[in-house]
Amino acid sequence: QTSLSIWGWGSLGLVLFLVTFGPFAIFYFAFYILCFVGGGFVVTLLFGKSNSEKYLEQCEHSFLPCTSVGIPKCIEEMKREARPIKIDRRLTGANIIDEPLQQVIQFSLRDYVQYWYYTLSDDESFLLEIRQALQYALVQFSARSKETDWQPYFTTRLVDDFGTHLRVFRKAQQRIAEKGNQMKDQAEELVDTFFEVEVEMEKEVCRDLVCTSPKDEEGFLRDLCEVLLYILLPPGDFQNKIMRYFVREILSRGILLPLINQLSDPDYINQYVIWMIRDSNCNYEAFMNIIKLSDNIGELEAVKDKASEELQYLRSLDTAGDDINTIKNQINSLLYVIKVCDSRIQRLQSGKEIDTVKLAANFGKLCTVPLDHILVDNVALQFFMDYMQQTGGQAHLFFWMTVEGYRVTAQQQLEVLQSRQKDGKHQTNQTKGLLRAAAFGVYEQYLSEKASPRVNIDDNLVAKLAETLNHEDPTPEIFDDIQRKVYELMLRDERFYPSFKQNVLYVRMLAELDMLKDPSFRGSDDGEGESFNGSPTSSINLSLDDLSNVPTDETIQLHAYISDTGVCNDHGKTYALYAITVHRRNANSEEMWKTYRRYSDFHDFHMRITEQFENLANILKLPGKKTFNNMDREFLEKRKKDLNAYLQLLLNPEMMKASPALAHYVYDFLENKAYSKGKGDFARKMDTFVNPLRNSMRNVSNAVKSIPDSLAEGMTKMSDNMGKMSERLGQDIKQSFFKVPPLMQKTYSDPDHCRVAAPIDDNVDDNIPLRVMLLLMDEVFDLKERNQWLRRNIKNLLQQLIRATYGDTINRKIVDHVDWMTSPEQVADAVKRFRDAFWPNGILAETVPRRDKAIRMRTRVAGKTKLLEVMPDELKHIIGAETTRKGILRVFEMFQHSQLNKRMVYVFLERFLETLFPQNKFPELFHKLHSRSKQMQRYKQRLHSTQAPSLQKSLLVSHIRLLMHL
Repeated sequence: QTSLSIWGWGSLGLVLFLVTFGPFAIFYFAFYILCFVGGGFVVTLLFGKSNSEKYLEQCEHSFLPCTSVGIPKCIEEMKREARPIKIDRRLTGANIIDEPLQQVIQFSLRDYVQYWYYTLSDDESFLLEIRQALQYALVQFSARSKETDWQPYFTTRLVDDFGTHLRVFRKAQQRIAEKGNQMKDQAEELVDTFFEVEVEMEKEVCRDLVCTSPKDEEGFLRDLCEVLLYILLPPGDFQNKIMRYFVREILSRGILLPLINQLSDPDYINQYVIWMIRDSNCNYEAFMNIIKLSDNIGELEAVKDKASEELQYLRSLDTAGDDINTIKNQINSLLYVIKVCDSRIQRLQSGKEIDTVKLAANFGKLCTVPLDHILVDNVALQFFMDYMQQTGGQAHLFFWMTVEGYRVTAQQQLEVLQSRQKDGKHQTNQTKGLLRAAAFGVYEQYLSEKASPRVNIDDNLVAKLAETLNHEDPTPEIFDDIQRKVYELMLRDERFYPSFKQNVLYVRMLAELDMLKDPSFRGSDDGEGESFNGSPTSSINLSLDDLSNVPTDETIQLHAYISDTGVCNDHGKTYALYAITVHRRNANSEEMWKTYRRYSDFHDFHMRITEQFENLANILKLPGKKTFNNMDREFLEKRKKDLNAYLQLLLNPEMMKASPALAHYVYDFLENKAYSKGKGDFARKMDTFVNPLRNSMRNVSNAVKSIPDSLAEGMTKMSDNMGKMSERLGQDIKQSFFKVPPLMQKTYSDPDHCRVAAPIDDNVDDNIPLRVMLLLMDEVFDLKERNQWLRRNIKNLLQQLIRATYGDTINRKIVDHVDWMTSPEQVADAVKRFRDAFWPNGILAETVPRRDKAIRMRTRVAGKTKLLEVMPDELKHIIGAETTRKGILRVFEMFQHSQLNKRMVYVFLERFLETLFPQNKFPELFHKLHSRSKQMQRYKQRLHSTQAPSLQKSLLVSHIRLLMHL
């Protein structure tokens, strides 16, 4: 009803409206309303405009320019004159550094930005902003550098990282050797194995992706540069992504990446090594040793091709007279080199590599080293010690060494006691009581019924010694009778020295002493018997193929005389040269060759044999030196006559029979090769000063390790009462007289691997040079894998050498040297070298084309030859010739892999940044950057698989215990 009423009233109203106003009334009504609204809007607009204009006229500067939009606005902004930006050219506070740094910045912007930016715009504000940002970063970098203590980085962390790198490489080589040689690509296998060992050693990081993948390497450098920009740039500049990306790319791809590639290039390193030791002359013998030891076919082929090229050139020469003999000798030398290379290549390709040590051990004809020489030689003694431990005779050897130490100590303490008695100081009873305790300690350790192991010697001598100890004062000679018997036992008993001479350890000892003849080759392709410097056509050296065919009972007769003399001029040095004609006869053949020696070679040879055979000093007399007019012809003839008499006396058969071991030295001297000198005069003079102390320290500090702790305390008390001379010796004795097991075991490194840590031991860590030298010798020559006695002996010798050379001020000098290295002058010099290397004469250096493979291979051979030649003979005498040679070649081989070199460069860079920014948590950052390493992922999987069973077992045990408790 309601809805009907509404509709009804509405219809009625509509009908009445239409009847009253007509049908067009609705349109009129809408038009009236629209006009009303429009008129009101127009009136309001006009009123507002008039009021606004009046208000603006009342204000100053009320007229604003018309605003531009779009492209016109951009053009107008670019046409505006740029405001000058003032740049402070000061960077580090040192003008000598700032000037080359500004040049580096200018060159970088010019060659990496300007050449393409000016094609887009002439506006330099962007370039100035980049320059200002770089300078700000350098200022911050300089401020951090000045606040950093660089001494620990250069003396500890840098050395530790290099030692760790070398240890990883050595372990990788050992692992590959265990796998065998059945590999397709040994270099690639070595790189993979290297990073496997690295992740096992580092535990938390592996750099395989950065070093082997160029894409990952570029990404790593970009991330690293961005982090550095975040640290060094102001927040406003860092938030500017365009400029930040430009600076990042310039640093990463324009500077760091080319620099790292150059530093890790093996060929660049080889050239740098040759340049560093450019003053040393290459030795023909060292060169031939490198050829004979090379296992790289590319090296051998490169040397062979160069020798063939030189051979063709010499054969094309048209010479006559005296020159023909020189050319002929050079041709023979080149033919010999080619033959050695061919033979070595054939062996490597066939896989029939010959172990010289094993072959010599089966051959049986070796040099004889007397037992008394073995017992006083550092290198030989360690091999004899190893053999005695294998046969169970170590007690005899240790007893002999302990008695030697006791004798030296007792003599020195009694001498000190006598000198103090002369000064009116009396300590007789105390000193004798301590010596008696020491003698009783030796007796209880080796001769008593409780000794284990016990020295088996005549019971009557032991009883007599016990009686003497109980009723008489001890003397330095109290053990002499028993020591003499023990020496005879080691010398005569078939279990000891006689069997040692038939053991492979004896052959290795000869190799370390450089007394195994190097394998050589005989004859020449042209069939003539001309000899030449380095390797004769008919040498007393035997080839590996002929070694087993020589009869062991062959008797050799050697005759030599000086046939001619001459004066030579080499690099401005004038010296006399003596031509020695050598005849060698045996039952089957007769050979002849010529060798050339200087007077200094004769002098060195004479000093060497008189040191080894003291009885010869009174028989052989070498002609004396002459300082002035020593090139006079009459003087040379007289010296030739005297040297001939010297040779004839030396080669006398009776002389050879009296000293059988002398033949080896004579053969080595008369061989047609470059003579390898032993110790120089200075070294021999130093030995006369150092040897007594070194021997006593060796015998006391390294051998006498089994005396009880009570004796150490007694010796400490005695040393406290002695003067300055004996105080240091007493301290050394105290350090070595700790109670340890009687057997001197070899020490091996942790099989799980570990990084090279900073501290070595308490006495070494505070001595910077000793710590560095011992650490490098440990890793280069693998001393920790060998007898610990040798390592301790080397440490004592290095301590004495450093103390005698520099005293107690060596640490201060090293700190001063580090300060000098980081001084403004040296930093400026480094910046200038960097500038000149990248922009020689102000022009960007072109990419150096990769050198030909043959040239790179010959450079490798030259680098190895230089390194072997520069090694001092004194080092070979300390640790052995073979160990020295292997250690040097191992270091050289380590630098022949660019991926491994990159790893070392990145490690140095990471440690540098960690030292420079210690508060920025760079170690954690590097762990994250290297977290995608495939080797790291495999290592974690292996670790998880090995730990999972043990974890499950431990959980099971804990559950069982919980159930039992409930």
